[in-house]
Amino acid sequence: MQKSYKRVDAHLSSLGYCSRSEAKKFLSKNLVCVDGVRVFDVRQKAYNNEITVDGERLDDECLVILMNKPSGVVCSHDDAGVLIYSLLPPRWQRRNPKISTVGRLDADTTGAILLTDDGALNHKLTSPKSEISKVYEVTLAEPLRGDEAEIFASGNLMLNGEKKPLKSAKMQIINPTLVRLEISEGRYHQVKRMFGAVKNRVVALHRVRFGEYGVEGLEPSEYRVINL
Repeated sequence: MQKSYKRVDAHLSSLGYCSRSEAKKFLSKNLVCVDGVRVFDVRQKAYNNEITVDGERLDDECLVILMNKPSGVVCSHDDAGVLIYSLLPPRWQRRNPKISTVGRLDADTTGAILLTDDGALNHKLTSPKSEISKVYEVTLAEPLRGDEAEIFASGNLMLNGEKKPLKSAKMQIINPTLVRLEISEGRYHQVKRMFGAVKNRVVALHRVRFGEYGVEGLEPSEYRVINL
């Protein structure tokens, strides 16, 4: 992770510990040290990894978080409802730049989602060129008819309103109304529209993995910091 050299108050405010105007009071109330020596001057410069607060080193300057998103939570900064960022520690919610989701999951879709305040990384991971594998468990309203796996794998399926066919996708049957689907694109409501194209309806959708990162062992709303 990046280790920039700047004023202590700039570090604290960008990472959400306090605002710039509150930094002097924060230093008086908390044990803020640079290389083990307590600091009282907000103007002192240091690298991020040289600073500790009450014995704990500062959060990384760039965070990447894997969360098991629960149902009913919205991937937005300003929509109505329960926002995904409200599930993060208050300090992380105050970071500048803000933490944002890598892509989105619908409110009723659960499972693996990444969040980061690294804009360049977010752009890279959401770019169609990335072709990152995403694996979903899909619960269907009706039993499979039998030709879905072949259609999805063909690379010829055209969704309504689209000008290019979908890339080949892999489907594994768990039971007649439950499948695992692996895709490498992220088109709008893609999984739901794929099953709509074969005359079925998705009643529950859970993303098991995003790239190499899965949510096995994470309870709904739980998260962990990862390194990319």
